[in-house]
Amino acid sequence: MSELTVDLQRMTDADGIPADDAFGQWARKAWLGDDPSEVTIRIVDVDESAELNSQYRGKSGPTNVLSFPFEAPAGITVPLAGDLVICAPVVEKEAKDQHKTLAAHWAHMVVHGMLHLQGYDHIEDNDAEVMEALEIRLLEQLGHGNPYESEETEKDS
Repeated sequence: MSELTVDLQRMTDADGIPADDAFGQWARKAWLGDDPSEVTIRIVDVDESAELNSQYRGKSGPTNVLSFPFEAPAGITVPLAGDLVICAPVVEKEAKDQHKTLAAHWAHMVVHGMLHLQGYDHIEDNDAEVMEALEIRLLEQLGHGNPYESEETEKDS
């Protein structure tokens, strides 16, 4: 694993957003690349998430995490993984609805998004199994339970 620079943009004042260093820890754990890189994690409100989800995915309403892998023009090499856009109110609602700690769900969204930036996907069943197994392992290493179980019993950290 190589070094990862994490740029955090807080575009909402929603409650319950973890500390900057937590985002760095989660993103670095999920960076599996051999070369140094950089990621921007943008924490947004419902309106910005819904706008981006509509513009880039053709879907209405906000979503938990959007991943934008950096695609360099031909002949250009820069160490950018890409951008993650995470909607704070959606993450908070999902954590509550899924009976997960807020910290565990934030960690999952960062790990999930980072894996997308590195080419992992969950459209096909086989790909989903690989990605989910990796997420479970990485989150366990970070001290969180299986994000695909319907209920977690861990304590909020």
